[in-house]
Amino acid sequence: MKPTLVRPHGGGALKPLLLEGAAAAAERQRAAGMPQVRVSSRERGDILMLGIGGFTPLDGFMGEADWRGACDHMKLSDGLFWPIPITLSVSEADAALIPPGGEVALLDPDDGHVLATMQVAERYRIDKAHECVRVFRTTDPAHPGVKMVMEQLPVNLAGPVKVLSDGGFPQAYGELYMTPAQTRALFESRGWSRVAAFQTRNPMHRSHEYLAKVAIEVCDGVLVHSLLGALKPGDIPAEVRTRAIAALAKNYFVPSTIVQAGYPLDMRYAGPREALLHALFRQNYGCSHLIVGRDHAGVGSYYGPFDAHRIFDEIPEGALETQALRIDVSFWCYRCGGMASGRTCPHDDADRLQVSGTQLRKWLSEGQPVPKEFSRPEVLDVLREYYASLAAAPAPAAKATA
Repeated sequence: MKPTLVRPHGGGALKPLLLEGAAAAAERQRAAGMPQVRVSSRERGDILMLGIGGFTPLDGFMGEADWRGACDHMKLSDGLFWPIPITLSVSEADAALIPPGGEVALLDPDDGHVLATMQVAERYRIDKAHECVRVFRTTDPAHPGVKMVMEQLPVNLAGPVKVLSDGGFPQAYGELYMTPAQTRALFESRGWSRVAAFQTRNPMHRSHEYLAKVAIEVCDGVLVHSLLGALKPGDIPAEVRTRAIAALAKNYFVPSTIVQAGYPLDMRYAGPREALLHALFRQNYGCSHLIVGRDHAGVGSYYGPFDAHRIFDEIPEGALETQALRIDVSFWCYRCGGMASGRTCPHDDADRLQVSGTQLRKWLSEGQPVPKEFSRPEVLDVLREYYASLAAAPAPAAKATA
Protein backbone atom coordinates (compact mmCIF):
# COMPACT_ATOMS: atom_id res chain seq x y z
CA MET A 1 0.00 0.00 0.00
CA LYS A 2 1.40 3.39 -1.02
CA PRO A 3 2.22 5.64 1.98
CA THR A 4 -0.02 8.68 2.21
CA LEU A 5 0.23 12.14 3.70
CA VAL A 6 -1.62 13.12 6.84
CA ARG A 7 -5.21 14.20 6.23
CA PRO A 8 -6.20 17.88 6.39
CA HIS A 9 -7.38 19.01 9.83
CA GLY A 10 -10.88 17.76 10.53
CA GLY A 11 -10.37 14.63 8.44
CA GLY A 12 -11.91 15.91 5.21
CA ALA A 13 -10.54 17.59 2.10
CA LEU A 14 -8.72 20.91 1.94
CA LYS A 15 -11.16 23.82 2.05
CA PRO A 16 -9.67 26.83 0.23
CA LEU A 17 -12.04 29.81 0.20
CA LEU A 18 -10.36 31.81 -2.59
CA LEU A 19 -12.69 32.46 -5.53
CA GLU A 20 -11.22 32.53 -9.03
CA GLY A 21 -12.24 33.48 -12.56
CA ALA A 22 -15.82 34.52 -13.25
CA ALA A 23 -16.94 33.80 -9.69
CA ALA A 24 -14.29 36.14 -8.29
CA ALA A 25 -15.13 38.88 -10.82
CA ALA A 26 -18.83 38.68 -9.97
CA GLU A 27 -18.15 38.82 -6.23
CA ARG A 28 -15.85 41.84 -6.64
CA GLN A 29 -18.66 43.61 -8.49
CA ARG A 30 -21.06 42.80 -5.66
CA ALA A 31 -18.49 43.98 -3.09
CA ALA A 32 -18.60 47.48 -4.56
CA GLY A 33 -22.11 47.92 -3.13
CA MET A 34 -21.33 46.60 0.36
CA PRO A 35 -20.26 48.49 3.49
CA GLN A 36 -16.46 48.46 3.65
CA VAL A 37 -14.13 47.75 6.57
CA ARG A 38 -10.32 47.91 6.60
CA VAL A 39 -8.91 44.93 8.45
CA SER A 40 -5.74 44.77 10.54
CA SER A 41 -2.49 43.20 9.36
CA ARG A 42 -3.16 40.09 11.46
CA GLU A 43 -6.69 39.77 10.09
CA ARG A 44 -5.35 40.08 6.54
CA GLY A 45 -3.04 37.13 7.20
CA ASP A 46 -5.93 35.12 8.57
CA ILE A 47 -8.05 35.92 5.48
CA LEU A 48 -5.24 34.80 3.19
CA MET A 49 -4.82 31.55 5.13
CA LEU A 50 -8.56 30.95 4.85
CA GLY A 51 -8.25 31.62 1.13
CA ILE A 52 -5.55 29.02 0.46
CA GLY A 53 -7.00 26.38 2.78
CA GLY A 54 -4.38 26.79 5.47
CA PHE A 55 -7.12 27.10 8.09
CA THR A 56 -9.16 24.14 6.82
CA PRO A 57 -11.91 23.40 7.79
CA LEU A 58 -12.92 26.93 8.93
CA ASP A 59 -15.27 28.78 6.60
CA GLY A 60 -14.71 32.22 8.09
CA PHE A 61 -14.29 34.18 11.31
CA MET A 62 -15.41 32.70 14.63
CA GLY A 63 -18.58 33.53 16.53
CA GLU A 64 -18.72 34.05 20.28
CA ALA A 65 -19.20 30.38 21.20
CA ASP A 66 -16.23 29.35 19.08
CA TRP A 67 -14.15 32.26 20.40
CA ARG A 68 -14.80 31.19 23.98
CA GLY A 69 -14.26 27.52 23.19
CA ALA A 70 -10.92 28.22 21.52
CA CYS A 71 -9.82 30.40 24.45
CA ASP A 72 -10.96 28.17 27.30
CA HIS A 73 -10.87 24.62 25.94
CA MET A 74 -8.90 24.81 22.66
CA LYS A 75 -11.90 23.51 20.76
CA LEU A 76 -14.82 24.95 18.83
CA SER A 77 -18.49 24.52 19.70
CA ASP A 78 -18.67 21.46 17.41
CA GLY A 79 -15.72 19.85 19.21
CA LEU A 80 -13.06 20.55 16.57
CA PHE A 81 -9.64 21.18 18.10
CA TRP A 82 -8.54 24.80 17.62
CA PRO A 83 -6.02 26.45 20.00
CA ILE A 84 -6.21 30.18 19.10
CA PRO A 85 -9.25 32.31 18.16
CA ILE A 86 -9.55 33.49 14.56
CA THR A 87 -11.61 36.67 14.84
CA LEU A 88 -12.39 39.93 13.06
CA SER A 89 -13.00 43.20 14.93
CA VAL A 90 -14.67 46.42 13.80
CA SER A 91 -15.59 49.77 15.28
CA GLU A 92 -18.96 50.51 16.89
CA ALA A 93 -19.88 52.68 13.91
CA ASP A 94 -19.03 49.99 11.35
CA ALA A 95 -20.83 47.32 13.34
CA ALA A 96 -23.98 49.45 13.34
CA LEU A 97 -23.92 49.51 9.52
CA ILE A 98 -23.76 45.73 9.21
CA PRO A 99 -26.69 43.88 10.80
CA PRO A 100 -26.64 40.11 11.17
CA GLY A 101 -27.47 38.65 7.77
CA GLY A 102 -25.85 41.61 6.02
CA GLU A 103 -22.64 41.58 4.01
CA VAL A 104 -19.41 43.53 4.25
CA ALA A 105 -16.36 43.99 2.03
CA LEU A 106 -13.07 43.47 3.89
CA LEU A 107 -10.30 45.76 2.65
CA ASP A 108 -6.51 45.45 2.77
CA PRO A 109 -5.04 47.66 5.54
CA ASP A 110 -2.34 49.08 3.26
CA ASP A 111 -3.82 49.81 -0.16
CA GLY A 112 -7.54 49.33 0.43
CA HIS A 113 -8.17 46.67 -2.22
CA VAL A 114 -10.91 44.13 -1.51
CA LEU A 115 -9.51 41.05 0.22
CA ALA A 116 -12.80 39.26 0.83
CA THR A 117 -16.51 39.56 1.42
CA MET A 118 -18.23 38.31 4.52
CA GLN A 119 -21.81 37.42 5.35
CA VAL A 120 -22.28 38.54 8.93
CA ALA A 121 -23.88 35.83 11.03
CA GLU A 122 -23.15 37.39 14.42
CA ARG A 123 -21.94 40.52 16.19
CA TYR A 124 -20.50 40.25 19.70
CA ARG A 125 -18.08 41.76 22.21
CA ILE A 126 -15.26 39.89 23.89
CA ASP A 127 -13.32 40.13 27.13
CA LYS A 128 -9.93 40.98 25.68
CA ALA A 129 -8.08 40.43 28.95
CA HIS A 130 -9.64 36.97 29.22
CA GLU A 131 -8.39 36.06 25.75
CA CYS A 132 -4.90 37.29 26.63
CA VAL A 133 -4.74 35.30 29.87
CA ARG A 134 -5.91 32.12 28.17
CA VAL A 135 -3.89 32.39 24.95
CA PHE A 136 -0.77 34.32 25.99
CA ARG A 137 -0.75 33.54 29.75
CA THR A 138 -0.32 37.25 30.47
CA THR A 139 -1.99 40.64 30.15
CA ASP A 140 1.31 42.50 30.08
CA PRO A 141 0.93 45.19 27.38
CA ALA A 142 4.63 44.83 26.55
CA HIS A 143 3.87 41.38 25.09
CA PRO A 144 3.36 41.95 21.33
CA GLY A 145 0.48 39.47 21.11
CA VAL A 146 -1.30 41.04 24.07
CA LYS A 147 -0.79 44.47 22.53
CA MET A 148 -2.35 43.20 19.30
CA VAL A 149 -5.45 41.86 21.06
CA MET A 150 -5.91 44.86 23.35
CA GLU A 151 -5.76 47.19 20.32
CA GLN A 152 -8.52 45.28 18.52
CA LEU A 153 -11.70 47.24 17.87
CA PRO A 154 -14.63 46.69 20.27
CA VAL A 155 -17.05 44.54 18.23
CA ASN A 156 -16.33 41.19 16.57
CA LEU A 157 -18.08 40.10 13.39
CA ALA A 158 -18.49 36.40 12.63
CA GLY A 159 -19.50 34.58 9.49
CA PRO A 160 -18.35 32.84 6.32
CA VAL A 161 -16.01 34.63 3.92
CA LYS A 162 -15.35 34.54 0.20
CA VAL A 163 -11.70 35.41 -0.39
CA LEU A 164 -10.90 37.53 -3.45
CA SER A 165 -7.16 38.24 -3.11
CA ASP A 166 -3.85 36.45 -2.66
CA GLY A 167 -2.42 39.55 -0.98
CA GLY A 168 0.30 39.88 -3.63
CA PHE A 169 2.37 37.12 -2.03
CA PRO A 170 2.75 34.98 -5.19
CA GLN A 171 3.94 38.03 -7.10
CA ALA A 172 6.35 39.07 -4.34
CA TYR A 173 7.81 35.64 -3.58
CA GLY A 174 7.26 33.56 -6.72
CA GLU A 175 7.65 29.81 -6.29
CA LEU A 176 8.59 30.30 -2.64
CA TYR A 177 4.95 31.04 -1.82
CA MET A 178 3.15 27.70 -1.82
CA THR A 179 -0.41 26.78 -0.91
CA PRO A 180 -1.28 23.62 1.03
CA ALA A 181 -2.46 22.00 -2.21
CA GLN A 182 0.90 22.79 -3.83
CA THR A 183 3.05 21.45 -0.98
CA ARG A 184 0.95 18.28 -0.84
CA ALA A 185 1.34 17.77 -4.58
CA LEU A 186 5.11 18.29 -4.31
CA PHE A 187 5.49 15.90 -1.38
CA GLU A 188 3.47 13.25 -3.22
CA SER A 189 5.57 13.70 -6.37
CA ARG A 190 8.66 12.96 -4.28
CA GLY A 191 7.06 9.95 -2.63
CA TRP A 192 7.15 11.59 0.81
CA SER A 193 4.66 10.65 3.53
CA ARG A 194 6.62 11.62 6.67
CA VAL A 195 7.40 15.33 6.38
CA ALA A 196 8.72 17.54 9.18
CA ALA A 197 7.90 21.25 9.15
CA PHE A 198 10.53 23.64 10.46
CA GLN A 199 8.82 26.86 11.52
CA THR A 200 10.99 29.96 11.25
CA ARG A 201 10.75 33.70 11.49
CA ASN A 202 14.56 34.04 11.56
CA PRO A 203 17.51 33.09 9.35
CA MET A 204 18.82 29.58 9.96
CA HIS A 205 22.15 29.24 11.72
CA ARG A 206 24.08 26.09 12.63
CA SER A 207 21.70 25.15 15.46
CA HIS A 208 18.66 25.40 13.15
CA GLU A 209 20.50 23.42 10.48
CA TYR A 210 21.14 20.73 13.09
CA LEU A 211 17.42 20.55 14.01
CA ALA A 212 16.40 20.20 10.37
CA LYS A 213 18.97 17.48 9.72
CA VAL A 214 17.88 15.52 12.79
CA ALA A 215 14.36 15.63 11.34
CA ILE A 216 15.59 14.44 7.94
CA GLU A 217 17.14 11.41 9.62
CA VAL A 218 13.72 10.19 10.75
CA CYS A 219 11.45 11.66 8.02
CA ASP A 220 11.43 11.64 4.23
CA GLY A 221 12.16 15.34 4.09
CA VAL A 222 11.77 18.71 5.76
CA LEU A 223 9.66 21.74 4.84
CA VAL A 224 11.45 24.88 5.96
CA HIS A 225 8.35 27.03 6.34
CA SER A 226 9.10 30.70 6.67
CA LEU A 227 6.63 33.26 7.96
CA LEU A 228 6.09 35.99 5.37
CA GLY A 229 3.69 38.22 7.32
CA ALA A 230 4.35 40.98 9.83
CA LEU A 231 6.93 40.62 12.59
CA LYS A 232 7.98 42.67 15.58
CA PRO A 233 10.56 45.47 15.18
CA GLY A 234 14.11 44.15 14.95
CA ASP A 235 13.24 40.84 13.27
CA ILE A 236 14.90 40.08 9.92
CA PRO A 237 12.62 40.88 6.93
CA ALA A 238 11.27 37.88 5.04
CA GLU A 239 13.06 38.64 1.76
CA VAL A 240 16.44 38.69 3.56
CA ARG A 241 15.70 35.67 5.72
CA THR A 242 14.57 33.52 2.80
CA ARG A 243 17.69 34.37 0.77
CA ALA A 244 19.85 33.33 3.72
CA ILE A 245 17.91 30.07 4.07
CA ALA A 246 18.25 29.40 0.33
CA ALA A 247 22.03 29.84 0.60
CA LEU A 248 22.15 27.37 3.50
CA ALA A 249 19.97 24.82 1.69
CA LYS A 250 22.02 25.06 -1.52
CA ASN A 251 25.35 24.47 0.19
CA TYR A 252 24.62 22.19 3.14
CA PHE A 253 21.57 20.01 2.41
CA VAL A 254 20.95 17.13 0.02
CA PRO A 255 18.59 18.81 -2.48
CA SER A 256 16.04 15.99 -2.47
CA THR A 257 15.54 16.30 1.30
CA ILE A 258 14.50 19.93 1.73
CA VAL A 259 11.79 22.28 0.50
CA GLN A 260 11.69 25.97 1.37
CA ALA A 261 8.31 27.69 1.27
CA GLY A 262 6.52 30.62 2.89
CA TYR A 263 3.11 31.33 4.32
CA PRO A 264 1.23 34.63 4.82
CA LEU A 265 0.45 34.84 8.55
CA ASP A 266 1.62 37.43 11.06
CA MET A 267 3.28 36.16 14.23
CA ARG A 268 1.14 36.15 17.37
CA TYR A 269 4.03 35.27 19.74
CA ALA A 270 1.70 32.98 21.70
CA GLY A 271 4.38 30.45 22.62
CA PRO A 272 2.85 27.03 23.43
CA ARG A 273 -0.59 27.84 21.98
CA GLU A 274 1.00 29.07 18.78
CA ALA A 275 3.04 25.87 18.55
CA LEU A 276 -0.26 23.99 18.45
CA LEU A 277 -1.63 26.31 15.76
CA HIS A 278 1.59 25.81 13.78
CA ALA A 279 1.12 22.04 13.96
CA LEU A 280 -2.55 22.35 12.98
CA PHE A 281 -2.02 24.29 9.78
CA ARG A 282 1.13 22.29 8.91
CA GLN A 283 -1.19 19.28 8.91
CA ASN A 284 -3.12 21.08 6.17
CA TYR A 285 0.16 21.57 4.28
CA GLY A 286 0.75 17.81 4.46
CA CYS A 287 3.34 17.66 7.26
CA SER A 288 3.29 14.71 9.66
CA HIS A 289 5.61 16.39 12.17
CA LEU A 290 6.46 19.85 13.47
CA ILE A 291 9.95 20.47 14.79
CA VAL A 292 9.51 22.09 18.21
CA GLY A 293 12.70 23.46 19.65
CA ARG A 294 13.47 25.77 22.53
CA ASP A 295 10.89 28.53 23.24
CA HIS A 296 8.88 27.86 20.07
CA ALA A 297 6.98 31.01 18.98
CA GLY A 298 7.91 32.70 22.24
CA VAL A 299 9.02 36.22 23.02
CA GLY A 300 10.96 37.60 25.97
CA SER A 301 10.68 35.45 29.08
CA TYR A 302 6.90 34.91 29.07
CA TYR A 303 7.19 31.15 28.51
CA GLY A 304 9.45 28.44 29.83
CA PRO A 305 11.97 27.15 27.27
CA PHE A 306 10.11 23.83 26.86
CA ASP A 307 6.50 24.84 27.55
CA ALA A 308 5.78 24.29 23.85
CA HIS A 309 7.03 20.70 24.21
CA ARG A 310 4.79 19.95 27.17
CA ILE A 311 1.58 21.39 25.73
CA PHE A 312 1.44 18.60 23.13
CA ASP A 313 0.97 16.18 26.04
CA GLU A 314 -1.98 18.23 27.34
CA ILE A 315 -4.22 18.02 24.28
CA PRO A 316 -6.70 15.17 23.68
CA GLU A 317 -5.44 12.11 21.85
CA GLY A 318 -6.26 12.43 18.16
CA ALA A 319 -6.74 16.22 18.30
CA LEU A 320 -3.98 16.56 15.70
CA GLU A 321 -2.48 14.10 13.24
CA THR A 322 0.67 16.22 13.00
CA GLN A 323 2.96 15.35 15.90
CA ALA A 324 5.64 17.33 17.69
CA LEU A 325 9.24 16.38 17.00
CA ARG A 326 10.65 17.68 20.28
CA ILE A 327 14.33 18.59 20.28
CA ASP A 328 16.33 20.09 23.12
CA VAL A 329 18.33 23.32 22.85
CA SER A 330 21.18 22.85 20.35
CA PHE A 331 24.62 24.43 20.12
CA TRP A 332 28.25 23.89 19.13
CA CYS A 333 30.22 22.10 21.84
CA TYR A 334 33.98 22.63 21.68
CA ARG A 335 34.69 19.50 23.73
CA CYS A 336 32.34 17.33 21.65
CA GLY A 337 33.82 18.90 18.53
CA GLY A 338 30.48 19.45 16.81
CA MET A 339 26.79 20.29 17.04
CA ALA A 340 24.97 18.77 19.99
CA SER A 341 21.91 19.24 22.16
CA GLY A 342 21.16 19.30 25.85
CA ARG A 343 20.20 15.62 25.60
CA THR A 344 23.41 14.49 23.88
CA CYS A 345 26.14 16.73 25.30
CA PRO A 346 27.44 16.05 28.86
CA HIS A 347 29.49 19.26 29.10
CA ASP A 348 28.67 22.56 30.77
CA ASP A 349 28.03 26.05 29.41
CA ALA A 350 31.72 26.97 29.41
CA ASP A 351 32.26 24.49 26.56
CA ARG A 352 29.18 25.52 24.55
CA LEU A 353 28.84 28.30 22.01
CA GLN A 354 25.45 29.95 22.54
CA VAL A 355 24.92 33.34 20.93
CA SER A 356 21.92 35.51 21.73
CA GLY A 357 20.01 37.29 18.99
CA THR A 358 21.02 40.60 20.55
CA GLN A 359 24.71 39.68 20.45
CA LEU A 360 24.48 38.47 16.85
CA ARG A 361 22.74 41.67 15.70
CA LYS A 362 25.45 43.70 17.45
CA TRP A 363 28.24 41.78 15.71
CA LEU A 364 26.58 42.08 12.31
CA SER A 365 25.65 45.75 12.63
CA GLU A 366 29.20 46.59 13.75
CA GLY A 367 30.87 44.41 11.11
CA GLN A 368 32.52 42.20 13.72
CA PRO A 369 33.41 38.55 13.05
CA VAL A 370 30.90 35.85 13.93
CA PRO A 371 32.23 32.44 15.04
CA LYS A 372 32.16 29.95 12.17
CA GLU A 373 30.79 27.37 14.59
CA PHE A 374 27.66 29.49 15.02
CA SER A 375 26.69 30.28 11.43
CA ARG A 376 27.65 29.31 7.89
CA PRO A 377 29.62 31.91 5.89
CA GLU A 378 27.06 31.98 3.07
CA VAL A 379 24.33 32.90 5.58
CA LEU A 380 26.49 35.57 7.17
CA ASP A 381 27.24 37.10 3.76
CA VAL A 382 23.51 37.67 3.18
CA LEU A 383 23.01 39.12 6.65
CA ARG A 384 26.08 41.37 6.49
CA GLU A 385 24.81 42.81 3.22
CA TYR A 386 21.47 43.55 4.87
CA TYR A 387 23.00 45.22 7.94
CA ALA A 388 25.36 47.22 5.75
CA SER A 389 22.36 48.54 3.82
CA LEU A 390 20.77 49.64 7.10
CA ALA A 391 23.94 51.47 8.10
CA ALA A 392 24.12 53.18 4.70
CA ALA A 393 20.50 54.31 4.75
CA PRO A 394 20.04 58.05 5.29
CA ALA A 395 18.92 59.04 8.78
CA PRO A 396 15.40 60.43 9.10
CA ALA A 397 15.23 64.20 8.71
CA ALA A 398 15.08 66.08 11.99
CA LYS A 399 11.80 67.77 12.81
CA ALA A 400 11.83 71.53 12.86
CA THR A 401 11.27 73.15 16.24
CA ALA A 402 9.59 76.45 16.94
